[in-house]
Amino acid sequence: MVALAVIPGRSYNMISVEAVVNGGSATPKQQGLQLTDRALSHIRVAMAKENISPEEGGLRLGIQGGGCSGLSYNIRFDTQPRERDRVYKFQDIRIFIDPKSFIYLHGMILDYEETLMRQGFNFINPNSTKSCGCGSSFSA
Repeated sequence: MVALAVIPGRSYNMISVEAVVNGGSATPKQQGLQLTDRALSHIRVAMAKENISPEEGGLRLGIQGGGCSGLSYNIRFDTQPRERDRVYKFQDIRIFIDPKSFIYLHGMILDYEETLMRQGFNFINPNSTKSCGCGSSFSA
């Protein structure tokens, strides 16, 4: 599920970055990525279901070519960061982003939505210029 703009009237409780391990130090203007409380909570639950401890693994966010609009979001668990990854730590959860994907994900907010109609992660991405009707691809 993809969201491309902040929803009016909705509050977003953000978790700030504690550290960027492989990409240098983070300042408020350089955070590059934000997670809402809901997203962080659901990442923890999903990691527990997959028997992945935060100390041993993390969530990998990425972009891949494909989809109706040219690019698609990719989200999965990984056991460790790659050599050139940017590694963000949100409390006890690590997020891995490869350098190429970071170009498209910089400034993004990862949220989690749960309604009667749907549930899943929302990528609120200021770099997206359009998306298609399927809701899982975009162009930048």
